[in-house]
Amino acid sequence: MTQIQKGIDWLIGTLRKDQSADGSWNYPFETGLSTDAYMIILLRTLEINDEELIQGLVARILSKQENNGAWKLYYDEGEGNLTATVEAYYALLYSGYVKKDDKQLRAARRFILSKGGLEEVSIFTKVMLSLTGQYIWPDFSPLPIEFILLPHYFPINFYSFSVFGRANLTPIILLADKKFFIKAEKSPNLSELHLHRHQEDSWFRSSEYRSLLTFIEDGVKRLIGLPEQLHQLAVERAKKYMLDHLEPDGTFYSYYSCTFLMIFALLSDGYQKTDPIITKAVNGLLAMKCDINGHPHMQYTTAHVWNTSLIGYALQSAGVAADDPVVNKAHRYLLNRQHHTFGDWVIHNTKSLPGGWGFSDVNTMNPDVDDTTASLRSISRMVPLERDAWDRGLSWLLSMQNDDGGWAAFEKNTDTKLFEFLPIEKGEFLLADPSCADITGRTLEFLGNYTNLPRDHNVIKKGINWLLKNQRKDGSWYGRWGLCYLYGTWGAVTGLMATGIPRSHSSIRMAVDWLLTIQNEDGGWGESCQSDSKKKYVPLGESTLTHSAWALDALISTSEEPTPQIQKGITYLLTSLEKSDWTTDYPKGQGMAGGFYIHYHSYRYIFPLIALSHYRKKYES
Repeated sequence: MTQIQKGIDWLIGTLRKDQSADGSWNYPFETGLSTDAYMIILLRTLEINDEELIQGLVARILSKQENNGAWKLYYDEGEGNLTATVEAYYALLYSGYVKKDDKQLRAARRFILSKGGLEEVSIFTKVMLSLTGQYIWPDFSPLPIEFILLPHYFPINFYSFSVFGRANLTPIILLADKKFFIKAEKSPNLSELHLHRHQEDSWFRSSEYRSLLTFIEDGVKRLIGLPEQLHQLAVERAKKYMLDHLEPDGTFYSYYSCTFLMIFALLSDGYQKTDPIITKAVNGLLAMKCDINGHPHMQYTTAHVWNTSLIGYALQSAGVAADDPVVNKAHRYLLNRQHHTFGDWVIHNTKSLPGGWGFSDVNTMNPDVDDTTASLRSISRMVPLERDAWDRGLSWLLSMQNDDGGWAAFEKNTDTKLFEFLPIEKGEFLLADPSCADITGRTLEFLGNYTNLPRDHNVIKKGINWLLKNQRKDGSWYGRWGLCYLYGTWGAVTGLMATGIPRSHSSIRMAVDWLLTIQNEDGGWGESCQSDSKKKYVPLGESTLTHSAWALDALISTSEEPTPQIQKGITYLLTSLEKSDWTTDYPKGQGMAGGFYIHYHSYRYIFPLIALSHYRKKYES
């Protein structure tokens, strides 16, 4: 048996063992400490005394503190992250299990003050601090609540933004409109973390924003009706939007952040802490708890569908039969998670029926292109038996192509540039949903390898043209949902190769050259989270299993022979499959540059298995 086969067999065995009874894989979707901190703050504010969970979350937060008192979002993040440190400090203090004069909080306080205090944290943390009475709301809302009433033809309106932006902005504008805050018996006092008296001056510093706000206000004035009636109508519409988008588990879109904010928005509207809607939302968040190294972690959402679709495909790529029980159970799970109801995506895509897949276990109304291609790829061998599911999924996927030729994540043609004038850090990650290389590339890879769509089909030609147009001068592509240039380049190269672009094409040659120039001495690849903030490739300094697998898979797709660089990379993978260190815990996904990173616990198995399987099929068969 070859070393390749041994590696493949070990990975298959691990994945078989980790499958859940319902056919899914529930590997943790780990997103740092923010959700853990917010859970403590939420439970204490609602006076839900789940002491076992709170103590567990406190232990997890303390276990991640750096020697200088700070907390980080990722291993190589310099001294630490101010926003993460403030959130951890607040949660630990609010828990009641850590005191201000404890050495952990004294060290954290020194770090916070050295970085500018509460006035310098992210705007979303300021929102959380304001609604729990630790910060002063600004004199005016970041967006007037009547904004939600602006018609679709107005240049900027509620549906100009991405679904993720709407989900978070809706409760925020409700809360800001009422300048709502709530304190509980155990609320701490964070006044020692303020460096300036005039907190409201630290919210918005953009003159362009003031101009945009004036423009929006002019639009609001054109609405027909008395101001007070319009204001109340806007409040009711915002509340209705939230309640109309509750998932079966009670969460708002199945996301932690907007559910957290929604709970406070409902409290601001007179709901009691014990209202069934609030209780169910809290229980939905609690149900997302997972265990990591003996500590509880509150997941931002679950990744069951994403994990299961990728693993189902990876196992079949490795030779596991479609009728094998492990694959068959995965297929049954995925088929039960296909969407049948309309979501917000229909606003910009009025001619398609539902048929996509979402990301989480409970997602029923917010499908995305990435999960749809992954799920279709996984069930592709079942097409004769599941023709209806396949046809509906493929039809929805094709309908979601943007006018520019690329594909975005959640919605069609939702790439407004007006977010640049809003006072929201990293607004492009929250408010826009543009075409991106990773999703466009993987969509083309799926269409090229798993459908009968001719390669000269207009959909494919437009997708290819988008990728070729958006390649960077160094040969790489930026990946929106992963880290970062390695991710985008892997998606783009495999997509172009699957749709007939020859390996001799200048775009492919440039990409290959770039990948080879950044290969590490040990044969692997590794990219830092700093790449997304600096908007250029930043080497990690160490190799990771996932980054190496992406690079290798791209190179394998372009080469008829196993080059020395490919061989060296394969050796790195095979000798590192079982390692466990900070590189295996390092985030490989991102949601917001500099603010939100994702460690997918499944990736260390999925992508090495895909790369090794493609190597074996191409070079050893």
